[in-house]
Amino acid sequence: MDKNLLQYDGSKRVLAIVGALTVAQTVAIITQALFLAKAITQMFHGASFTDVSVSFALFFLAHVIRHTLQWAKERVSYRFAERTAHAFREQLVEQIFELGPQAVGQHGSGNLVTLTIEGIPKFRKYLELFIPRVTAMAVIPAIVVLFVFTKDILSGAILVIVLPVLILFLILIGIVSKRRIDDQMETYRLLSRHFVDSLRGLVTLKYLGRSKSHEKAIETVSNKYRIATNRALRYAFLSSFALDFFASLSVAIVAVELGFRLINGGVGLEMALAVLILAPEYFTPVRELGNDFHATVDGQDAGNEIRAILATPRTTNEGAVAQLHAASSIALQDVGVAGDEGRAILQGINLTTTGAQKIGIVGSSGAGKSTLIQALAGFVPTTGQTVVDGAPAVFTQDGWRQQISYVPQRPTIFSASVLDNIRFYAPQASEQAVIEAAKTVGLYALIMRFPAQFNEVIGQGGRVLSGGEEQRIALARTLLQQQPLLLFDEPTAHLDIETEHDIKEIIVPMLEGKTVFFATHRLHWMQNMDYIVVLDQGQIVEQGTHDELLAKKGAYVALRQAQRGVSA
Repeated sequence: MDKNLLQYDGSKRVLAIVGALTVAQTVAIITQALFLAKAITQMFHGASFTDVSVSFALFFLAHVIRHTLQWAKERVSYRFAERTAHAFREQLVEQIFELGPQAVGQHGSGNLVTLTIEGIPKFRKYLELFIPRVTAMAVIPAIVVLFVFTKDILSGAILVIVLPVLILFLILIGIVSKRRIDDQMETYRLLSRHFVDSLRGLVTLKYLGRSKSHEKAIETVSNKYRIATNRALRYAFLSSFALDFFASLSVAIVAVELGFRLINGGVGLEMALAVLILAPEYFTPVRELGNDFHATVDGQDAGNEIRAILATPRTTNEGAVAQLHAASSIALQDVGVAGDEGRAILQGINLTTTGAQKIGIVGSSGAGKSTLIQALAGFVPTTGQTVVDGAPAVFTQDGWRQQISYVPQRPTIFSASVLDNIRFYAPQASEQAVIEAAKTVGLYALIMRFPAQFNEVIGQGGRVLSGGEEQRIALARTLLQQQPLLLFDEPTAHLDIETEHDIKEIIVPMLEGKTVFFATHRLHWMQNMDYIVVLDQGQIVEQGTHDELLAKKGAYVALRQAQRGVSA
């Protein structure tokens, strides 16, 4: 029994309904066995056609009722599984957005994509199959054996003795098979992550001329998955064969015992036939649960992974939402961000901005620039305190996030039209506003060359855009949002110099009249900033204006000297 099954919304009610239907189904099973045994006995003794027909009709009626109840059980289980899986998908997507890019990086974007797209359906299939199977295993054998005991104690005792042996064998098979299935699922996740990462990096691979050589890596990962799948299938087939064999052997034991007693007159023909017909029904729930184990264990594993992600703590969202405006002051007081195993990524960040101020954030790779931007965006939990206009603020509040615009290194282009992509964060924006934003960021001429123009589908499955064009889409989104706080996380890190120059001419005017935090490793941006923060190993080592830091000849100057071609 899955210990988490009772935690799902409505699961107890569904189990009660399925349990009641299974009890009724078991009565129908016993009834059909009795009337089938009676019909055969009547035919053996030469009864009239009318009497035999009545017995067969009652048998057929019980048979129809049995399978109608089975359909009802499966229907109830399917609806519950569909509803629960849908809720899980929504919770998972919401949790991923709440946890932010850092959590996505920890779990792996490919793994999360696979879990959301394919793990959820497997989890639904697991619930759909597991509930009726485990209920049947708990109810049907118990009622059948009690009935047999009332008619023939020796046959009932044999059934009671044989079933635990079959269950023990089922458990042993499950333990061995689960290892192979886990290996298969791990290689499947590896293949999925590799496939997603390959898609994301395909443009880079083509640019570097490595797309052809990457075929070998894909072939290697695919071959590992093929081998693991074949091993899992081999064990699945062997275990199914073994279960069927031992279940048939158990029925044979009952049949032999009844045969000897029937010859010796120890039991009547009709009752012997009824017990013999019920014996396979007694073992069937165990066989079905064992056979479906291989089809559901990966769904159970997917459910465990989803629950682990959902259990990841979020920063509290309690408290009043800080309202930002052009003259707002933001004070970071001893702000920190903890990484894995308590290791500090950021610590002791003290910084104050007043009004429309442009803050440049620089430092070497790994200094904590992106983490600071992610903290300000509410993507990662923080320690310390943040004060906005004299009142405490929480970055992870939805109200805070709704007041910021975040431009990442690699903006996400959704599989949708250009129009919907640009106004993704401002769906209420008019088409004319989208056109004006496209003109401002230099996309209008390109879009008008598309066959469908603003209705052209881009993103996955659509037209592929260059890195610079994707960044222009992100900037157009920011223009439509019109938020008082702008966060830039190295927006030109993956662009060539010419494209960056064009993007810079678009970005610089956008910064006027806004509170801006601009993280970059390209220091030529700093001459457009009002204030500069230099990070090193998660701490602020210098801060001041461009001229002040040049005069200090410290960490900022050292960074500039390390980047040849940057003017003093």
